[in-house]
Amino acid sequence: MTARAHPAEGGGVPPVRTVAPGRNYGALAPALVAAAIALVPIAVVIGIALSGDGSDWPHLVRNVLPQATGATLLLLVLVAAGTASIGVTSAWMVVAYDFPFRKVLAWVLVLPLAVPPYLAAYAFAEFLHFSGPVQSAFRALTGHVTPRDYWFPEIRSTYGAAIVLSMVLYPYVYLTSRVVFIMQGRHIGDAARTLGAAPLKVLWAVLLPVARPAIVAGVALVLMETLNDIGASKYLGVPTLTYSVYTTWLNRGSLEGAAQIAVLMLIIVFAVLMMEKWARRQQRFHVGRGSQMNARPPRVKLTGARAALATLATAAPVFCGFGIPLYVFGDYASRRLYQLTEPDLLDALVNSVIVATSAALITVFVALLLIHAARLDKSRPVAAVTRLAMIGYALPGTVLGLGLLFTLAFIDNSIDAWMRDMFGVSTGLIFTGSAAAVVLVCSIRFLALAEGAVRGGIEKLPPHIDEAARCLGRSPTRSATTVLLPLLRPAVFTAAVLVFVDTVKELSATILLRPFGFNTLATSVFEDASRGVPEDGAMAALAIIATAVIPVVLLSGALTRDRDANL
Repeated sequence: MTARAHPAEGGGVPPVRTVAPGRNYGALAPALVAAAIALVPIAVVIGIALSGDGSDWPHLVRNVLPQATGATLLLLVLVAAGTASIGVTSAWMVVAYDFPFRKVLAWVLVLPLAVPPYLAAYAFAEFLHFSGPVQSAFRALTGHVTPRDYWFPEIRSTYGAAIVLSMVLYPYVYLTSRVVFIMQGRHIGDAARTLGAAPLKVLWAVLLPVARPAIVAGVALVLMETLNDIGASKYLGVPTLTYSVYTTWLNRGSLEGAAQIAVLMLIIVFAVLMMEKWARRQQRFHVGRGSQMNARPPRVKLTGARAALATLATAAPVFCGFGIPLYVFGDYASRRLYQLTEPDLLDALVNSVIVATSAALITVFVALLLIHAARLDKSRPVAAVTRLAMIGYALPGTVLGLGLLFTLAFIDNSIDAWMRDMFGVSTGLIFTGSAAAVVLVCSIRFLALAEGAVRGGIEKLPPHIDEAARCLGRSPTRSATTVLLPLLRPAVFTAAVLVFVDTVKELSATILLRPFGFNTLATSVFEDASRGVPEDGAMAALAIIATAVIPVVLLSGALTRDRDANL
């Protein structure tokens, strides 16, 4: 309903339009469509898991699930412990102490995010191999000749995989912890110091309990990425649930068995989300910026051996998570410069760019629709449906890929059956096994990433800026496109770049849905590693890392910049 204010006599006051409260079905429609697209693959996976005759279940229970579940849970526990210890310690070091290269290390600690776990696994395996630089240097120092002469830790194990994943995923915890230490530490940390508490005691007894929600949120993201991984676990010989979905479907030809394992993964994901929500229960903190930010006492100045140890300890995660992959693949690539002109690499690069660009455009467009819908209709149904549309980011790519594959196959078969009945023509597979399927699954998976970036930009704008335009007679759509969208260009660009990079790195869903003969940079590296020659994928690996470095640096600057704190 529209209410019009009558202009005063003799005046030229334009009519003022106000929107009466009520359900805006035009806003609800795009949210419902996005939520349905995200939820249908999940529902399909659950349906297939329940529809089987149970013939595969004895084999799964006896031979697959015990080992896969045990390996997955152990890997999750080890990676959670590793990333929490590295991330929290690194964040505390750069916030509480002053030592050489601290300012540089404060942002380069985020660089391992640019390295996908599967690339890190290939690099660590080669770096620590018998013929690699570590063991070669060890033999040169000790005089040993063969592997039987000495013991060396095995990287191809669950513990080795946990180390590799921890080294590239700890920045999730580092970023969230560092922000809390900066903000909260200025108040309660100062109070503890005035009472004579040492910095380590302040960290353990005061700041860690306060930072627990942020730490758990970062660890939850780490666990999602760990559960989603397929390349690192396969290469390092860890039979995780994700890899079991892949092998049960392709090697045993059991769709029902793969779906049943996928449902078990959904249960684990749900448990992780509940853990994160439980950790944040009744946790409310507010910290104002301004003069209080400048009141922070100086960092503890470290000198001599303590300063050197602090620098080395803080630089070690960067060296392991970013330096080793860059060294290994850079060394291999320097001896394979001819690959720069090979058609296979160029095709993989073009395919990656096309898929990533398409996914970025789709996710940004849908994110803008969802945010616009939430601004038009602030009711609980719209908010709930919008949150459901974001569920893809919390799910392993293997689960989404499996569910989407069955969904598209059903659509293709329905179209083919209808065309046969009506026109006697077979259409075959239209969507299944196509590049469009890869774009769609990446769009579902990374929609939350785009929505978060755009929402972060819109929250910085005045809350009623578009309503002012609507009061002057512009429609909601026109006010959004002419007022909000131009102001949101930086946030939209950031969202598109983040989705682009994550799509370039994506492997678990792409490897299930890609057409035959269709390789991206990620699948190209995966195929070379599967054949036992990861060095042949060095150029593709460097292209992935180079693509990811730019937005990771931008993200680091945006999240860690604090001019008031003189960081």
